[in-house]
Amino acid sequence: MTRVLFVSSEVYPLVKTGGLADVSASLPEALCRLGYDVNILLPGYPSAMETAGASGASRKARISIDGYTVNLVETRLPGAAVTLWLVDCPPLFGREGNPYQNDQGEDWPDNAWRFKLFARVGAKIAMDQAGLSWHPEIVHCNDWQSALLPVFLEPYPERPGTVFTIHNLAYQGLFSRKTFEDLGLDESLWRFEKLEFHGRLSFIKGGLVFSDRITTVSPGYAEEIQTPALGYGLDGLLRYRRPQLSGILNGIDTRTWNPEEDPHLDNHYGRDHLKNKRLCQANLQRSLGLGPNGAVLLGFVGRLVEQKGLDWLLTVMPPLLERGCQFAMLGSGERRYEEPLKELSLKWPDRVSLTLGYDEALAHRITAGCDLFLMPSRFEPCGLNQMYSLRYGTIPVVHSVGGLRDTVFDPADTGIDNANGFCFKSPDSASFLAAIERALDCHKNRKAWRRLQENGMAGDYSWKQSALHYGELYQGILAERQDPNLK
Repeated sequence: MTRVLFVSSEVYPLVKTGGLADVSASLPEALCRLGYDVNILLPGYPSAMETAGASGASRKARISIDGYTVNLVETRLPGAAVTLWLVDCPPLFGREGNPYQNDQGEDWPDNAWRFKLFARVGAKIAMDQAGLSWHPEIVHCNDWQSALLPVFLEPYPERPGTVFTIHNLAYQGLFSRKTFEDLGLDESLWRFEKLEFHGRLSFIKGGLVFSDRITTVSPGYAEEIQTPALGYGLDGLLRYRRPQLSGILNGIDTRTWNPEEDPHLDNHYGRDHLKNKRLCQANLQRSLGLGPNGAVLLGFVGRLVEQKGLDWLLTVMPPLLERGCQFAMLGSGERRYEEPLKELSLKWPDRVSLTLGYDEALAHRITAGCDLFLMPSRFEPCGLNQMYSLRYGTIPVVHSVGGLRDTVFDPADTGIDNANGFCFKSPDSASFLAAIERALDCHKNRKAWRRLQENGMAGDYSWKQSALHYGELYQGILAERQDPNLK
């Protein structure tokens, strides 16, 4: 049984700011079902420590790192038979709210120290130096917060194999040269082919340079990040490491996201019995104060930031409202997007519902109750919401990038029998609006619309295939470490 240490700064339901948390809960569980022995390592945020305490967690080890005393607290991932270790260090992680930012939306000034220590703890476990009775054969790191871990393992010939997954290359963990010095990192790492990036310290380069394998969360995004447009200055490095880079499409938790059993819904439905979906829509409209007038209901759930195409969305909303469409929107982000959305909700109170923040139950009800789900992302490494909407018979309208291109198929490209949504390829609001208008026209054709719904709901969005791909990746690394001639 291959032992895997899965290292992540977020795990649902303990802490979540985005899709990383969902992946970090679902993938380890899927790997365990395939016979892997997976333990998750997560910072001991207050929400996580509180949940662990309520479930009878226990301290398994105490270690000293960088002048801090760290307790390793063992518990189980809620609802799963997966061991979870929490890095209990209150001076660094004992802060309420967002794990990376304060209440003003500013990065915690000691983030570099926080996640350096997190990586150090992971390295101690990996090298069997933490006083535990378990150590891994594979260490799987995720995003910049754990990217120094492969750096710390590099000096050890007997180290475990390493995988680094890019969930969003836009977030790189960039810090000053002085921070590099203050962290006490070895001076030899301050080179452009290691951690130096245009005069700054780049955490993410630790994972990109020092890991045995690099993955990202869709085949499309794996190609895109090797281009100047979406490589964020790292495209050259990623092209250099192309032989070690692969894209493995994320899955979703098909138990949590299941319209036939979803506890957040008053009415349930499936591919062969879609009638209750209309009741979900009526309930959603009623609860959000939207008029149940037969209007087409368009949904959006996500961060209100430029990456998600909010400027394009704001441009297309007025003409769609004029023609009678309704919008159910959930998310939070930048004020330059929140404020005009508030204005639209005040101007059109019976057609625009805006909920700022995040509400898991409402996200499920929007996904079930809408006719169309909008994802006009400028780039999207994988995207989970389009897979949620497909599973719920809600037709996605997406920008054809990254994982959206890998999962949503337009009837203009594939024919109605193989389609499940609508795509736009030009990065502008006019193309977005045109795709929505094609969707609205299709909505009038009951037979064609039902075919799109059935096609979407028939897809396999589970983690099973993705977990198999990760398992093959792990075994390939282990084989190479036993016989370097296989590289």
